[in-house]
Amino acid sequence: MNTLHTNRRQVLGWMGAGAALLGHPGLARAATWQPSGNITYNISVAPGGSVDLYARGIKQALETLNLVGGHTVLPMNRPGAAGLLALQAMQKARGDAHQLGTFHTGGIAGQVTGVLKADLRDYVPVAMMVEETTLVAVAADSPLRSATELVDKLRRDPLALKIAVAPLRGLNLHLAIAKPLKLAGVDVSQLTVVPFRSSGESVTALLGGHIDVVIATGPTVTPLAQSGKVRMLASCAASRGTGPLAEVPTWRELGIAADYVSYNGVLLPPGVDAEQIRFWENALRRVAESAEWRQLVERSGNKPMFKGYVDSHRYLQSELQATQALVASLGAGAR
Repeated sequence: MNTLHTNRRQVLGWMGAGAALLGHPGLARAATWQPSGNITYNISVAPGGSVDLYARGIKQALETLNLVGGHTVLPMNRPGAAGLLALQAMQKARGDAHQLGTFHTGGIAGQVTGVLKADLRDYVPVAMMVEETTLVAVAADSPLRSATELVDKLRRDPLALKIAVAPLRGLNLHLAIAKPLKLAGVDVSQLTVVPFRSSGESVTALLGGHIDVVIATGPTVTPLAQSGKVRMLASCAASRGTGPLAEVPTWRELGIAADYVSYNGVLLPPGVDAEQIRFWENALRRVAESAEWRQLVERSGNKPMFKGYVDSHRYLQSELQATQALVASLGAGAR
């Protein structure tokens, strides 16, 4: 596992940018910077999962609401190396606010476990827009009828089931299943955890009988549950969801206090200035307030929300510390 070192230059840079923003009355006032051309949206995963779904939803809303001056937002999937390829593209575009990237709890987990060979503190998280519900699911014809049966089986034999995560071990989905199982008395170091490029691929493997259990977020699992193809056993949220998730028990209800919340948002390259941050914060707030965006997120089984630059930066710092402690307790570093 990588040890997180605080880089004094990075911290001072964050503080300076935050002070510049907070020094202006009313963060929602118009920014002086505006896009002068098309925007590239660097998506750190393959098509088919929630990160890709929401990035493309943001792209659509930015264009439909005319928030980017008539320019086009070009989605560019750059899967690989736990998100490193997308971050490298943004690193090369230092100071260029025509580049967006995906900001996700999975990247923070990857940095802590050593799967992601980058430091997210070098970048600028400008908005958090989705609170994700992580779900444990099995195929509809699985003999496992409940999360309690799942735990009991893995207590007896941690190797008994193949558990799918995406895109790699050591990221948020791996942590989201390891945390409750460890608290329930399962030897999580012995689990058979199988990584797939995307959650779309992992549920395909589940339906094909190649995998026994999937851990994935709402957009991937919920439609299949509604069509009767999978059974949702547990939610990692602190409380039950609504709609199709209203009948899914949380781990906490089952006596296992193992909440795990993931957030999905937008990242800017290193070196952007306060006005560029302000522009994107204002634009993304408008997206978050739009009915179309809220409907997209709610239909997928997740919760729409908005936190701007300051709160996103604070989340990055606090989540790094919290995940470091969690990974140390689970022994879930990179392998």
